[in-house]
Amino acid sequence: MRAFADLGTGSTNGAIDELPPEVDIALTEALVGLKRDPYIKLADAELRIISVFDELKYDRADMDVLSRSMREHAVEKLAPLGFRQVTGSSFQHSDTGVRILMPKSHALGGSPFDIARYTPRGAWDYYLLTPTQAACMMIDAYSTMKAMERIKTLIKTQPINILRISDYLEKKPAHDAFEQAVGHLQFVQREAVTSEPLRRRRALGSLRV
Repeated sequence: MRAFADLGTGSTNGAIDELPPEVDIALTEALVGLKRDPYIKLADAELRIISVFDELKYDRADMDVLSRSMREHAVEKLAPLGFRQVTGSSFQHSDTGVRILMPKSHALGGSPFDIARYTPRGAWDYYLLTPTQAACMMIDAYSTMKAMERIKTLIKTQPINILRISDYLEKKPAHDAFEQAVGHLQFVQREAVTSEPLRRRRALGSLRV
């Protein structure tokens, strides 16, 4: 990681103002390597989202938050890439200054679509989210077709709480499209969690006791 040294230009709000394209690409490639771990990955390079998951199955009433085991796993896996935890809700890359932010819900049982609303980030920063929160960002950011393809790719390795998302849909075209796709996504996810490699995967929390 010394190849990144001193290549990010800082700003007063904690986010860096500038990052050379070649450095951004190198850091993205390093984060892509997280996919070798079964619980954390770069879920979307374009949206700069890293996701970490715990359980294979959800109840629609489950709270969608980063659990202690998920946070500890992130700390462990991001450290070799040069990220150290600098606050309770953020990591910073030691050479470039790029941050990974862990947004907090500002309301008990709040919408997963609002997870990043109160946590602004810089152009080069990443969010660390649950897969469900990541899917919500995809729904709001992309065209319907692109969002569905990204979500299907995500749920083949990290299941999402489809019914919880459906409970918070708003009256807008992108959300209407997701509602129409719920049955199909449930089928895709059911196939994924009953097949390898997910079928034998234990809950992350049970591995960290």
